[in-house]
Amino acid sequence: MFPILIKNATIVNEGTQLVKDVLIKDGLIDRIDNNIQVAGNCREINAEGLILMPGVIDDQVHFREPGLTQKATIATEAHAAVAGGVTSFMEMPNTNPPALTQELLEDKYAIGAARSVANYSFFMGVSNTNADEVLRTNSKLRDVCGVKIFMGSSTGDMLVDNYLTLSKIFSESELLIATHCENENIINANKEKYADADNASYHPLIRDVEACFASSFSAVQLAKQCNTRLHILHISTAKELQLFTNMMPLTDKRITSEVCVHHLHFTADDYAQYGNLIKCNPAIKAPENKAALWEALLDDRLDIIATDHAPHTWEEKQQPYQKAPSGVPLVQHTLLLMLQYVKQGKISIEKVVEKMAHAPAQCFSISKRGYIREGYHADLVLVNMNDTIKVTKENILYKCGWSPFEGHTFPAAVHTTLVNGEVVYENGKVNDSVRGHRLRFDR
Repeated sequence: MFPILIKNATIVNEGTQLVKDVLIKDGLIDRIDNNIQVAGNCREINAEGLILMPGVIDDQVHFREPGLTQKATIATEAHAAVAGGVTSFMEMPNTNPPALTQELLEDKYAIGAARSVANYSFFMGVSNTNADEVLRTNSKLRDVCGVKIFMGSSTGDMLVDNYLTLSKIFSESELLIATHCENENIINANKEKYADADNASYHPLIRDVEACFASSFSAVQLAKQCNTRLHILHISTAKELQLFTNMMPLTDKRITSEVCVHHLHFTADDYAQYGNLIKCNPAIKAPENKAALWEALLDDRLDIIATDHAPHTWEEKQQPYQKAPSGVPLVQHTLLLMLQYVKQGKISIEKVVEKMAHAPAQCFSISKRGYIREGYHADLVLVNMNDTIKVTKENILYKCGWSPFEGHTFPAAVHTTLVNGEVVYENGKVNDSVRGHRLRFDR
């Protein structure tokens, strides 16, 4: 592997912007300086006028393999990820079969090693009956991103509502516990109330604010009782924000949170246009929730921006509301969407880098990723803030072949993506010869 020299890049990293050169050797960032010169063979990338940022780390994706490969595969969605500047992902256990044993979990890691162009990690799944098996993951503190508990039902049959199981795992897990929080009793009562619901506008009435808050509140209370390292995924309501703090650094927090791009972008008003295409769990809700989420993101009560990338086939999404599955494909367009908000003045580019690269690395204690630092893995993204890209069927890389952003033109473009010092995406093409690495954790 020849060294790569990125010249004259505007580096956005750790709250600053500096024009520097970056030298990459053996997959690592070797040197950051002015006017770096290299003797011998070296690939040079002219980055004048481009932004260089750490690769996005997406802490919540559903790549559907094994068993649901009509929707997506680890290979196809990793291609979409790097095209969107996402260099590392953490994938959820609700596949078929679900990752409920150590052996099934390692099967997914084997698929990642063989087929993923991005770096990867996979959550251990929890059911009502596999607590002892889950706790075997304690021996893999450096090798597994965390444990995932569905405290509300979603795609797949993995609802965990047995209090003894929850209490055992919260009290004995040494790994971070990530939760999907929606109260099933409230949801079921709302389903009866809206039994005749015939379109997606009912979704935030059925999976409502109270369902989210009740479950998140329970998770936080249990975590405080057990001193658990808890990370609540896809916060979608203003009411839940009272559960989180910005009164301490992220590295000191035992309870952290994530917001997803679709909850920052869409509101319940958008069901009229998009229908089932934006049906997801937790539901996209009324506009006042979006406004509150933005405020909490900017003041650091919300820690991470992610996608909850969850593809389904076009045919599945065209079914009547009550039959159509929940989930939206987003991983290729998440960074572009946030850069659009940068250009609109809604958020700074430094904050985007913090929430999409630095914070995931801190939250999960990822080893030597998420920053542009000498000695760190060269997971990097060059973006052109003066270019545009229109989303079309021809450039959508999701296996499902559709996006709610189809036809939309983003006012910025991903120029080049590097994973472990190798160019994996440039000129609109993915280099499929690259293979990502298994993420490691400094715990």
